[in-house]
Amino acid sequence: MRLILVRHGQTPTNVDYLLDTAVPGPGLTALGEAQAGALPEALADEDIEALYASTLVRTQLTAAPLAAARGLEVTVRDGIREIAAGDLEMLPGNTEQGELYMRTAFSWAAGDTELRMPGGESGTEFLARYDAVVEEAARSGAGTVAMISHGAAIRTWTAARAGNVDLAFAAGHRLANTGVVILEGSPSDGFKALSWAGASVAPAGAGGPAGEPLDDAG
Repeated sequence: MRLILVRHGQTPTNVDYLLDTAVPGPGLTALGEAQAGALPEALADEDIEALYASTLVRTQLTAAPLAAARGLEVTVRDGIREIAAGDLEMLPGNTEQGELYMRTAFSWAAGDTELRMPGGESGTEFLARYDAVVEEAARSGAGTVAMISHGAAIRTWTAARAGNVDLAFAAGHRLANTGVVILEGSPSDGFKALSWAGASVAPAGAGGPAGEPLDDAG
C-alpha cells in the first residue's frame, strides 16, 4: 500500500501557536483554504483510491477539494486526529508547555509508549488508534490511500512505524500545513518513508539535525 499522510491547511490557532487538539476544532484561514485548494494539483500524479480525514473540521475542509477533484467520498475516522494535548490544551505551543507536548510525543516514537500526556492519552493509546485506521485502509484493498491528519500525529506515527525514519529526523523536520509524507508498506510487513515534504528520506541514522520545532502541533 502507498500511504500519503497530509497535514491539514492552516487554522487560526496555528497562526497563534496554540496547542489546539480538541474536536471539532476551528476551520481554515484564507491561506488554509488556498492550501487545500492546491492539493489536487500537488497530488495529481498520485492514483488515490481512498481518502480519509480525522474528526476535526480542519482535516475535512482540507480533504474536500481533493475529494471533489477525484470523485471520492471522505471517510472520517477519529483514530487519525491530533495527539490530544490534555491539560496543555490551548496553551502556547512555542513555550515550555509546547516543548513538553512534543517531548512526550517523541518519547512515544522512541518506545516509551506508557508515558502519558499530562491529562491526556498514552503513547500506547495514540498508536493503537492510528494503527487501526491504517489497518482498515490496508484491508480495503486500495493501492494508494491519502489521509488528511495532523502535524504532531503524522511525525510521531511515522517515526514509530517507518523503519527508515528515526527520532532525530522526525524531531528535526517539521511538517508545514498541507505538508506531505509518503510511505509504502503494510501493517504486517512494516512501512518505509519514501518522501517527507517533497524530499527523499535517507536511511535511519543518516538524517538531518536534531531539534524539536513546535509550531506544527495541531
